[in-house]
Amino acid sequence: MRGEPSCPKCGGRVRAPGLFADSWQCDVHGAVYPLQPVVPPSVEALAVVVRRAQVPVWMPWPLPIGWLYTGVLCAGDDRSGGRATALACSGPSPLGGAGELILVAEELGVGLGARYAGVDGPDPGPYVDVEKPPQAKVLAAGRPTPLWHVTGTPDDRAVFAGEALGLWLWAVAWPEQSGLLMYDELVLTDLRDAGAEMELVPCGALSPRLLSP
Repeated sequence: MRGEPSCPKCGGRVRAPGLFADSWQCDVHGAVYPLQPVVPPSVEALAVVVRRAQVPVWMPWPLPIGWLYTGVLCAGDDRSGGRATALACSGPSPLGGAGELILVAEELGVGLGARYAGVDGPDPGPYVDVEKPPQAKVLAAGRPTPLWHVTGTPDDRAVFAGEALGLWLWAVAWPEQSGLLMYDELVLTDLRDAGAEMELVPCGALSPRLLSP
């Protein structure tokens, strides 16, 4: 399933650094952190992403009842390390049927979260009204973290965004009703701090949402 790196903002092809540029280049978005190819979910693959990540790798922990880890992605190369991560999990939706949740942590301007949200990126600022009270809260790395509803997204998903550990945190849920998960004050763990607990993560089949949001 190994493929080529791609643009985190649009999924298009990128060119490796060379004689004329010292960064990865997308024809549409210019210099980007390359999105690494998806690999099947496993504890080993998750550990690789966690080791190279310069940003959190967020996972609901404990996972909601019946939910499984279903894949992870990172944007960045060996030189930069992971500057954005996206972790997927899947399970029973609060109102029945199957639900999916992707949590993105990223530095300013990377654009991966906006791609999963289905909005023009790269950052959530234009799509959230922080003058209003937050619509959801999570406990991220032990800190109460407000999240605001992101407007202008496709109807098939619910999107929330905020700031955790000084970086963007996006939560994208399919179908839209699965966004009710975010009202239950999810506890998010940064897997960089998880240690041996990561061996206990239950793995499911690869989420197609990681490949095609």
